[in-house]
Amino acid sequence: MNTMPTTAEFVIFPAIDLRRGRCVRLRQGDPAAETVFGADPAALARHWVDLGATWLHVVNLDGALQTDAASPAPADAAALPLNLRRLAEIRAAVAAPIQFGGGLRSLADIELALDLGATRVVLGTAAVQNPVLVADALRRYGAATIVIGIDAREGLVATHGWLQTSNVPVLALAQAMRTAGVTHIIFTDIARDGMLSGAAAEASAALARASGLQVIASGGVRDLDDIRRLLALSGAGVAGVIVGQALYTGRLALPDALHLARGSGFQPDGSLSVC
Repeated sequence: MNTMPTTAEFVIFPAIDLRRGRCVRLRQGDPAAETVFGADPAALARHWVDLGATWLHVVNLDGALQTDAASPAPADAAALPLNLRRLAEIRAAVAAPIQFGGGLRSLADIELALDLGATRVVLGTAAVQNPVLVADALRRYGAATIVIGIDAREGLVATHGWLQTSNVPVLALAQAMRTAGVTHIIFTDIARDGMLSGAAAEASAALARASGLQVIASGGVRDLDDIRRLLALSGAGVAGVIVGQALYTGRLALPDALHLARGSGFQPDGSLSVC
């Protein structure tokens, strides 16, 4: 298993979304609204790290959509689902820590992702449908390795790659996860994702305050002003941001965002050493 690095940064995570082995972006999570940005995720990972990325956020969209099951692990690595092979290739290409999610619904899934190079994993659907798994994962791997993805659609938690919407309120799930021992969550406003409509900065901060969790914002980031808004809320518990569409379309230059974050004076609260 990877050793968790220590950093005092507000973390900016370039997103690498994998579908059928390629790098893509979806608008509002819609599989029919896909833009392909490349066929070599490892090369893309090297590109972001060369530009200064200290973390990568990698998502197995096929796993989230349940078209690319992760477990059980085959004896032959070549028989792994394509996106999991891509994860291993990304790990071989870069030393930066990797936050990985998408379709992880068992301890075997988590173990396989970690073995293939993930530094920490994101549980989303499992947090709603199988809280016992979250508790087991926290006991086995610790809160530094388990992050919960909370994807919001009109205040309720969406699951299964956002194809379904549960009846679980976002705040209720966040509070339950804190009780379970989780320290960090990723909060995504689905309506904003891939739309370049602006980050849900205030909503992310409000969720952090109400839940007591550190929140990594995701969805809608369009420019440096969004990064500034999020940084200004770091004291409220906004610990980082995942950026995709803005980087891929050139609306935001990663070195500029990283420079801004480094100069912000952000200091973590100590609850998790990586953010």
